[in-house]
Amino acid sequence: MNQEKTNQPLKLRALRFIREHRLILSPSRLLVAVSGGPDSVCLLLILINLKEELGIELHIAHLNHQLRGAEAEADASYVAELAQRWGVPATIEQRNVAAYQAQKRISLEEAAREVRYSFLAQVAESIGASRIALGHTRDDNIETILMHLVRGTGTRGLQGLRPSTNRQLAGKTITLIRPLLEISRQETASYCQKLGLKPRIDSTNQSLSLLRNRFRHQLIPLLESYNPGVREAILRTAQLAIDDTSFIEGEVNQHWSELAQCQENNIILGKKQFLELHPSLKRHLLRMAIEKLQGNLKDIETRHIEVMMDALGKPAGKRLNLPGELTFVVNYNHYLISKDPTALIPLPILNGEYQLNLAGKTSLPGWQTTARLVSREQMIMENNDFTAYLDRDRIGDKLIVRSRKPGDRFQPLGMSQPKSMAEFMINNRIPLSWRPRVPIVYSPKHILWVVGWRIDDRVKVTDSTQRILFIRFKQS
Repeated sequence: MNQEKTNQPLKLRALRFIREHRLILSPSRLLVAVSGGPDSVCLLLILINLKEELGIELHIAHLNHQLRGAEAEADASYVAELAQRWGVPATIEQRNVAAYQAQKRISLEEAAREVRYSFLAQVAESIGASRIALGHTRDDNIETILMHLVRGTGTRGLQGLRPSTNRQLAGKTITLIRPLLEISRQETASYCQKLGLKPRIDSTNQSLSLLRNRFRHQLIPLLESYNPGVREAILRTAQLAIDDTSFIEGEVNQHWSELAQCQENNIILGKKQFLELHPSLKRHLLRMAIEKLQGNLKDIETRHIEVMMDALGKPAGKRLNLPGELTFVVNYNHYLISKDPTALIPLPILNGEYQLNLAGKTSLPGWQTTARLVSREQMIMENNDFTAYLDRDRIGDKLIVRSRKPGDRFQPLGMSQPKSMAEFMINNRIPLSWRPRVPIVYSPKHILWVVGWRIDDRVKVTDSTQRILFIRFKQS
């Protein structure tokens, strides 16, 4: 870190960092997350001292996770005393994190984080704040980068904590800001000590059962035994990752607008264009799609992206299950990343068998059909994939509509021999998820029409046809 910067008072360093990264937009109301520890107490006092200069109103939020009994209650009392002493309004509540962990079946760290951020979002909404200030320090950033590296989150994870982050919390977009990101944990403790403050010390910060603590107390000291400057080396690597990612994201945004279609629970990527891109752009586009769907990249690791990359060249119908109940599907002309892959199927569900009225309308689940005799001149009046013209004298008197069955065969128009329905659907690139919903019209003799695709050659209208039956399917 620049020596000139470190020699400045913490208040001025924080002010410079806030302005450099545009963390606070004046005038505004700012929610400050205060645990009672040195980092958050230091953050609160600095913001109080900068309140007039930044044009902000402050509100404290503190959550008792109900995991440390009397110690946690003492933390809450300490934060309440600080709020009263410094005249800052506060919301101090408690949540049962252990019960939430049991319900969600996740790690205790993850449960505490989710419950805490949900609480902060609720408080922010109640006071009309769009930004939440967190006491993350330079040391937190280093630990986060290492944890991302070990988990395998790729170049994006190497960026570590950012000065500001937009997150979807409780259904709303909230901006998290970190004014102390260039200040060390030791500096926040010294700042509090000089001012005669005695912040609370969380005893669980020493517990090696928590992953972050093992990085803090074991891994980083071990790395420093190999390289005393490893902390700076890690931060330099993070800055390189930030610069590279910033450049790549500019390219990604350009390609995104060209090949991505966004819907409520689905994102479609054009296959031909996508396959022509550089692998780096493909990876970033896949990450962007996931992030847009679920609001973050929680639980998405490099291995998930690489599995998707491997699937890009697989045959249509390939499906992958991803964290967050997402599905990645390879179709003939596009890739689909979805919370609900069935939402894009343009055909209604068709269960059972239904007799078709040969003169008039028939109501089917999701469909309305119309059938009538027409002249040759009328054949050109309506012609699309969901209409058919059949030789009435060749089809018989009983027509049934159903979905496909194993062993189905028919003779597609223009072919001299029957073929399996499975082969026909593959050759005509009917997506795998659509196939059970395609209506099949058949008589006791054989299949007459794969609705939306092809009639059977044996019932086509020819020069010798005496009567022509028109059938139309329309979604109801």
